[in-house]
Amino acid sequence: MNEWLTQIAPLLGAEGPLVLVTVAQTLGSTPREAGAAMLVGATQTADTIGGGHLEWEATAIARALLRDGTRLRTVRFSLGASLGQCCGGAVWLLFERIDADGALMWRHRAAAVARGEHLARAVASSDAHSVWSLCPAGRTGTDFSREPDGHWQFEQHIGEPPFPISIFGAGHVGEALVRVLAPLGAQIAWIDTREDVFPAELPANVRAISTDVPEQAVADAPPGTCFLVLTHSHALDFELCMAIYRRKDFAYFGLIGSDTKRARFEHRFIERGIAAERLEELTCPIGIAGIQSKLPQSIAIGVAAQLLQLRETRLLLQHASQHAASALADIHCKSTGSPR
Repeated sequence: MNEWLTQIAPLLGAEGPLVLVTVAQTLGSTPREAGAAMLVGATQTADTIGGGHLEWEATAIARALLRDGTRLRTVRFSLGASLGQCCGGAVWLLFERIDADGALMWRHRAAAVARGEHLARAVASSDAHSVWSLCPAGRTGTDFSREPDGHWQFEQHIGEPPFPISIFGAGHVGEALVRVLAPLGAQIAWIDTREDVFPAELPANVRAISTDVPEQAVADAPPGTCFLVLTHSHALDFELCMAIYRRKDFAYFGLIGSDTKRARFEHRFIERGIAAERLEELTCPIGIAGIQSKLPQSIAIGVAAQLLQLRETRLLLQHASQHAASALADIHCKSTGSPR
């Protein structure tokens, strides 16, 4: 989700100084949300703030800053009036120079965020550069304020919301799933009973686990985990499903297979004491409806779409709950006269 963060160090090595272009604030319809960012070097770019004319203009401004040595700048763009983009909203972009001698520090920051930590950023128009700090996982988002005299302040918390996924099986579908899900900010545990099936190199947010007791990995997974069962053995699939049913705090429980496999497993689940009403907790076949292809990559895309739908729904409910709690706190403060 924060590809720019992982690309800073390698791009600094290849390009020298860069400009980090961040969407500081948005108004109305815009191609990317506040906090989205891209990197601009002398010849290369990484990640995106939405493409189109906005990104072309931002790239030109960033390269001009690289040439003249400017370290900080904010620019407002009216997407419809000045750029002719159909979005029609407005975007404030923050441009900040990143020097080439900080590559190692940026590697550490990217690795920490991949492990689940968050990165906090604070900068104002009177500063020479942002102050960055690592902090425990918490809130994410941005805050951009502007004064009539032109002074501005920007704060950003960078990190991925918890999105734990346990994938059982390192076959073709398992590998395709890891390749699709890893860039989406998931924290992936990839489990198999075989030792020699994992690729030599894995993204920082993917942990390969070779174990003779994969059921233990079910027990060790954090609450809210999305479980995907797709091993080379139907017998192992079944035992893993039983281990998952022993938990009641998972976000998703998917089993690769057909309607026929589901029917056979459901019959055996009932025999092993699983209540009939819990059978609906299982997703099998996996993936969104309408994709008929059995290619591993097609299955992975369908499953990723299904998990993203689930995550977006949970985040919306979480945000709604937070807003409701804040509103109740405001009402309480007004009724009692106490400070917020």
